[in-house]
Amino acid sequence: MPASLPAHLLAPFKMGLVGGQRAMTPLAAVSIAAARGQLPVGKGVLRWLANPIVAAGTLALAIGEMAGDKQKTAPNRIVPIGLAARFTTSAIAGAALASPKHRWLGAAIGGVTAVVASYPGWRGRMAALGRYGQTKTGFAEDAAVLASAVGIVRGRRG
Repeated sequence: MPASLPAHLLAPFKMGLVGGQRAMTPLAAVSIAAARGQLPVGKGVLRWLANPIVAAGTLALAIGEMAGDKQKTAPNRIVPIGLAARFTTSAIAGAALASPKHRWLGAAIGGVTAVVASYPGWRGRMAALGRYGQTKTGFAEDAAVLASAVGIVRGRRG
């Protein structure tokens, strides 16, 4: 973690790390927390994400991504469309988690961190596949991603 990153931008950075592994989880975590009133909803991105229909939709997409990840036909996270999705969803989540005064910076940090984090995450997963297989490595990664996303959102609301 960059030593010079201000405390109010840590949540977007951390959520970008999550987004590097699962594209939809950051957006779903933030949207669900906002819909439940666990994040302060002001103007802009959180108001939109707090809509229960948006929260349900992002949750469905996150579940679908996790299920699809266990398939042998799942594309690598580092293909261009995967990186674009990770950047976009993590940028939105980063903006939502940043202080209102720093939404654009939070978006940039979340999105860029997700793209950068995709590569070591992919390499680690590829290294583990031969020994543990697609399904076991996917479930282990899912558990880490979910626990991290929930922890980040809980830490931000305080």
